[in-house]
Amino acid sequence: MHTLYLVSVWLHIIAATVWVGGMLFLVLVVVPWLRKGGRVDAAVFLRETGDRFRNVAWVCFLIVLVTGTFNLWVRGVRLGDFTRSEWLASSTGHTVLTKLSVFVVVLIVSAVHDFVMGPRATDAIAKNPRSPEAQSARRKASLFARVNVLLALTLVALGVMIVRGSP
Repeated sequence: MHTLYLVSVWLHIIAATVWVGGMLFLVLVVVPWLRKGGRVDAAVFLRETGDRFRNVAWVCFLIVLVTGTFNLWVRGVRLGDFTRSEWLASSTGHTVLTKLSVFVVVLIVSAVHDFVMGPRATDAIAKNPRSPEAQSARRKASLFARVNVLLALTLVALGVMIVRGSP
């Protein structure tokens, strides 16, 4: 069982790393680089890159969900613990519940960004990159992406706190 747990933790960390690292790469490298080039070409490149990364990210979400659930189970967390006020009031219980809540928010923000805001922005930019509609859609999609990056980094911090304790 210990070997399976170690493999699960490893997969959990790899999936989180791919997801968070991919988002940071897009936000810190790809988007600034594209802003220096032609907007129409940038929209096509960003749409294609976003589509590919979206598929990777959602696979990572699934891996993180499955391995995270298994990892909690191995560490002794049971579904009934979420109804026990003394466990929820504990440092670990509070941190686990906070991490799960942030993860749900991440899934919602990701879905809105990946399936609504992002495609709307790249379509508007492809039609007329200088239009008010394109600029507005780009700003909204960018805001969702940045919020998601901050939430992702929060999840990493909460994961560390679950294993190493709260400050």
